[in-house]
Amino acid sequence: MSLKYEVHTDAFQGPLDLLLHLINQYEIDIYDIPVAEITEQYMTYIHTMQQLELNIASEYLVMAATLLAIKSQLLLPNQTVEPEDEEYEEDPREDLMRRLIEYRKYKEAADQLKERELEANKIYTRPPVEFEKASGSKPMVQGDVSIYDMIAAMNKIMERKKWEKPVSTKIQRTEIPIKQRMEEVMTQVKGRPDGIAFDELFPFPSRSHIVVTFMAVLELMKGKQVYCTQEKHFDELMIYYMR
Repeated sequence: MSLKYEVHTDAFQGPLDLLLHLINQYEIDIYDIPVAEITEQYMTYIHTMQQLELNIASEYLVMAATLLAIKSQLLLPNQTVEPEDEEYEEDPREDLMRRLIEYRKYKEAADQLKERELEANKIYTRPPVEFEKASGSKPMVQGDVSIYDMIAAMNKIMERKKWEKPVSTKIQRTEIPIKQRMEEVMTQVKGRPDGIAFDELFPFPSRSHIVVTFMAVLELMKGKQVYCTQEKHFDELMIYYMR
């Protein structure tokens, strides 16, 4: 009997958020979107999400169909028209471009409001208090890695594990409860004060073990027990214990 792992998380903000992530990551001009490239990258994410058995909202699949339709439309040969009959034909990418620009505008406004809220929370009206002992430790900085960065890292891991598997081998079932795997991951992370590479949490090529480990990491991040960082795009992810 196979196990089914599902995760419902607010980290997935919708297909436009994923597309904007890809545009920023690959430094794509939002006014001149290379549909073939963006579609390929988008479908890679969808495929990886399906392999991880994440609960994918239908709107992600609708966007996938939209991208494939635009890609097909752009591949059609241009028809020759007479100058007098020539009419303006809208670029099939324009509607998507307008939606992305609108989404980016509201996302940036939301981010600015969030920053103001954080700044406002730092303002206190209570009188000063003298503390006997002041801690000299630096404040813990949360990681800013998005769920999409983690899915991209998972795609690389799953592809590599697939090729590393022996040609002939007897696969043992590794159906581990998420809670047990969370405890194991915490033990690993706590033992590495300088951080542990995301890769190192996936020692086995078993798909069920990979999936449950990913779920365990998400749950630990959600519970603010660990955090994840990445210096720049495409760099290795690092997991740290939240002290």
